[in-house]
Amino acid sequence: MAIQTSNLGYPRIGLQREWKKTLEAFWSNKINEEQFLTTMKEIRLQHVKVQQEKGIELIPIGDFTYYDHVLDTAYMLGFIPSRFSEFTSYLDVYFAMARGSKDHVASEMTKWFNTNYHYIVPEYEEGLQISLKDNRPLRLYEEAKQELGVDGKPVILGPYTFLKLAKGYTQEQFATILKQLVAPYVQLLSELHAAGAQIIQVDEPIFASLTKEEVQQAKEIYEAIRKEVPNATLLLQTYFDSVEENYEEIITFPVSSIGLDFVHGKEGNLNAISKYGFPADKTLAVGCIDGRNIWRADLDEVLTLFTTLQKQVQTKDLIVQPSCSLLHTPIDKTEETHLSTELFDALAFANQKLEELVLIHSALTQGTESISNELETYRNVHHTIRSSAARNREDVKAARTALKEEDFSRPLPFEKRYELQQVALKLPLLPTTTIGSFPQTTEVRQTRKEWRNGIISNEQYEQFIEKETEKWIRYQEEIGLDVLVHGEFERTDMVEYFGERLAGFSFTKNGWVQSYGSRCVKPPVIYGDVAFINGMTIKETVYAQSLTEKVVKGMLTGPVTILNWSFVRNDIPRKEVSYQIALALRHEIELLESSGIRVIQVDEPALREGMPLKEKDWDAYITWAVQSFLLATSSVANETQIHTHMCYSNFEDIVDAIRALDADVISIETSRSHGEFIDTLKHTTYEKGIGLGVYDIHSPRVPSKDEMYEIVEQSLQVCDPKYFWINPDCGLKTRRTEEVIPALEHMVQAAKDARSLLKTNA
Repeated sequence: MAIQTSNLGYPRIGLQREWKKTLEAFWSNKINEEQFLTTMKEIRLQHVKVQQEKGIELIPIGDFTYYDHVLDTAYMLGFIPSRFSEFTSYLDVYFAMARGSKDHVASEMTKWFNTNYHYIVPEYEEGLQISLKDNRPLRLYEEAKQELGVDGKPVILGPYTFLKLAKGYTQEQFATILKQLVAPYVQLLSELHAAGAQIIQVDEPIFASLTKEEVQQAKEIYEAIRKEVPNATLLLQTYFDSVEENYEEIITFPVSSIGLDFVHGKEGNLNAISKYGFPADKTLAVGCIDGRNIWRADLDEVLTLFTTLQKQVQTKDLIVQPSCSLLHTPIDKTEETHLSTELFDALAFANQKLEELVLIHSALTQGTESISNELETYRNVHHTIRSSAARNREDVKAARTALKEEDFSRPLPFEKRYELQQVALKLPLLPTTTIGSFPQTTEVRQTRKEWRNGIISNEQYEQFIEKETEKWIRYQEEIGLDVLVHGEFERTDMVEYFGERLAGFSFTKNGWVQSYGSRCVKPPVIYGDVAFINGMTIKETVYAQSLTEKVVKGMLTGPVTILNWSFVRNDIPRKEVSYQIALALRHEIELLESSGIRVIQVDEPALREGMPLKEKDWDAYITWAVQSFLLATSSVANETQIHTHMCYSNFEDIVDAIRALDADVISIETSRSHGEFIDTLKHTTYEKGIGLGVYDIHSPRVPSKDEMYEIVEQSLQVCDPKYFWINPDCGLKTRRTEEVIPALEHMVQAAKDARSLLKTNA
């Protein structure tokens, strides 16, 4: 039996974020197209070379992208919305779909399964000509072969997952469109096989959550493809969870290899293999290293997994690989020498995970004695961090044990609270506000950098932040907003900022991962027990409130979002970490309230993305996620108004959870998803305060007043005007001042027009 090492995908962004910088230089016309393409090729080939040098045998090709791999697939198959027909060049069309243009909105963006990566949603339109517009995987496969002598493993998004992620068709049309995808996939695979591709990875992560009927439908498509391309060696790759419910059928698919996740789907996949075995004529690709976290693997546990598998299956061959693409991890930990030794030793970023795969391969092919020294090192590292003081705080355990049922609920029901809040806040009908952040200009970022590098003093930095805050308080007053924000100029990131001020967190210098497009984030590392230290937002919020008679919102990031947007310790349940964060935020909220802040927003944009893929597991997650929010927010007075915010999610799955949060007001992204949540509210009621975003902040275009008014008008058909708020989709941190001010002016005017109409019709 042959055993090979493989990788499913490599981080795109470059060790020093060269990819991001190249993209942004191209968008701002600092480099031309030729320079852009040349630099991107250099980065792409460097990534292949690194994996080759690390000893990976099956190196992914085609996982690299200029923006998003789902967008790549959409363009490749001709899923190009007609509104972009005026563009002729590949890059113009591609980036217009991703980012919008002066006259056209971008395609929708949403979360990639339950991760913090965002993909561009493919759009189907009537009359769309589906065909292989561009065999990009073939070009990249031949490039790696010619330039580096690497016979790589092309990676493509499978037809079933692709179409399930797309929008614009009815359920009745799905089967017909799916069949139309057979021809371009046949051509794609035929050309790759003809070019010499030994194995082709076809990603079908959606297989973790399909019905029996859907799996049968998918099988028919693969049979149709196999009939036309009988000799191509296909690896059907699943990840993010098990395929337990449909395993018996999936192992009969006409493919040569099947990839399973034995990290996030370990129990389910092992149960299925124990029950049904594994085909002797297929190769099992074992996802044994966590592709979504940053901790060293437990090599003993991984080797035990392989012992179990080898007892249960007589597979043709084995492949040792990560649980999913390493897109979700930083590239290399070698620059993180500022971290404590116990933490540094416990980390494994993408390059270290590749090294772990090679270690496991050595143990499987040469015996565990061949890596005996490494095994002992790993055991010592795990023991050291498990027994560390940071992970065993008695005060945190005591606070958790002391929690009572009343700590998870507000004293009065919403209707009575809202009446008291209206008296206290004296807001107009359809109040206007923003989500929290204002533009982080070059000056803001540069000044923060100078402060962090010790070039300017704390006092100088604080004076600068106060100046920016006052400037934007005045802008908001002039624009006519009703509830103001301080602008968050002191914050680099909505999670990192709080992590830096709580016990139990640590931070990398170069631990960047891609969030969407060129936007990269540097998730905090939750390595110990989380606890409150000192006030985190009091000074800036109270200062902003002192500048105006209008209400200023306190701005916090919620416990579930902090959890889901961090790299989280894996020695205790995520629920327990979430409760620890909630208790720390509860203290902060009480301090804000006692300082005179009457509206406090606790953002939970990542609530939905943390949901398990399988519906049967939803209730358990939603229960503790909602309880975490309630634990953080329920100790305030009835007159204090709690807001929350969410964006880029399939909200229809969590309407009940949103209701259970018991927030007085929730603002929700609406315009980027082209009004999807408005449609959801046509079929269900929401009886609390709600603001449906009236314009997309991820595009540089300034929408007209009429565009925003139209969304307000549509929203008021499904929302009670008494409880309705008007706001943008998300925070305005990434936009320019000259885009923000006119957009907000249009928004306020749309609100005034809507108020006038409501009064006229009253």
